[in-house]
Amino acid sequence: MDPVETVALARQLIDIDSTTGREGAVCRWLADWLRARGYTVVEQRVTAGRVNLLATDADPLVILSTHLDCVPPFFASSEEDGFLVGRGACDAKGILAAQLAACERLRMDGEHRTGLLFVVGEERGSDGARAAGDIASRVHSQFIVNGEPTDSCLATATRGVWRLRLRARGRAAHSAYPDLGESAIDKLVDAIVALRAIALPEDPVLGRTTHVVGLVSGGVAPNVVPPEAYADVMFRTVGPATDVRATLQALPGDVELEDAMHVPVEHFRVVPGFETRAFPFTTDAPFLHGFGQVLLFGPGSARVAHTDGERLEIAELHRAVDGYERLVKTLIESVPTRDHKEPVTTQTQSGSA
Repeated sequence: MDPVETVALARQLIDIDSTTGREGAVCRWLADWLRARGYTVVEQRVTAGRVNLLATDADPLVILSTHLDCVPPFFASSEEDGFLVGRGACDAKGILAAQLAACERLRMDGEHRTGLLFVVGEERGSDGARAAGDIASRVHSQFIVNGEPTDSCLATATRGVWRLRLRARGRAAHSAYPDLGESAIDKLVDAIVALRAIALPEDPVLGRTTHVVGLVSGGVAPNVVPPEAYADVMFRTVGPATDVRATLQALPGDVELEDAMHVPVEHFRVVPGFETRAFPFTTDAPFLHGFGQVLLFGPGSARVAHTDGERLEIAELHRAVDGYERLVKTLIESVPTRDHKEPVTTQTQSGSA
């Protein structure tokens, strides 16, 4: 019998609202759960009431990790037609429950060289993962398996993110005399239309760079020629962000480009016996290298994450416990001994901006 009832645990986690910025309650609940089972738990403050959790009961070789936060809006768990439904079902509280269940199963079998790292803020800038590097020296792990919904495949690569602000400046005037002003919105619209025609970088594994204009704002009143306008554009990159910026030289010169956020492309270690695939989304992985070589694996599909129908097949959740256990054992067996610790090199290197 497994030491953890995975579905019940996942539902307990889902039913605690941990929308990004509100992770405090789930942090406290999980820290108590881990300590009650004998783990040593480090709570790393990220912001007020929000902490990363590092849990061990020995010096780990492998860390299982995922994020505690979810996108809005929160909705509670249910079970429907063989699926676990609820906010975080696949991104990533079902994953979290599977990792806990796998770690408990390993401990029951006498394998204590697995640690756990759960971070806040993945869904909005990865502030938890960025901070977690400061506690990596507390362990001597050689591998970290990051959990995201990868359809139970090992990821070979994930895209990067470059968020850019296009800013246009004009001159205000009374709308009855538009010739006396200069419309910033017109300039911005011209730039957005021009962006559609630009050939963005491509990669044989990750495909073509894509972009979405996610936010647009401008003007002061309907009867005023708008003096300023901006648009936030999210590029899903397949290589260095500088390659994308180079293509934007074709945009009209009267629009300014302002960097807002960047996460690099990531390439991952894989192991035999697992289906592999590249994915178009971005994760915390680029900020977790202090814990060792990074692998990316988890049940569920990102196609239903962030939607009002977020769900995870219960049978896949149970298989994920087996998958995490098998990954940990395979990785531990790849290390000769702890007394003769040899450096391990990744098969591929993280992308850079």
